[in-house]
Amino acid sequence: MAVWVGPDAFDEITEQARKVRFWRTVLTVLAGLLFGVGWLAAKACGVLWLAVAWAGTAVKVGWQEARRGAS
Repeated sequence: MAVWVGPDAFDEITEQARKVRFWRTVLTVLAGLLFGVGWLAAKACGVLWLAVAWAGTAVKVGWQEARRGAS
């Protein structure tokens, strides 16, 4: 499907493209990547904490059960 774009649209696109700043774009992408790394690290730590807490609780319940059976 072809869409005809008039010369005014090309001028507008050119004008907006000239306003794009290279280093600002690079820094924005870098900030987004670092944000993503931080977000993933927080989620991973949350899952890791849940696994450690679950395992610790399982040991505690097992210990209590063994102590009850020993009496």
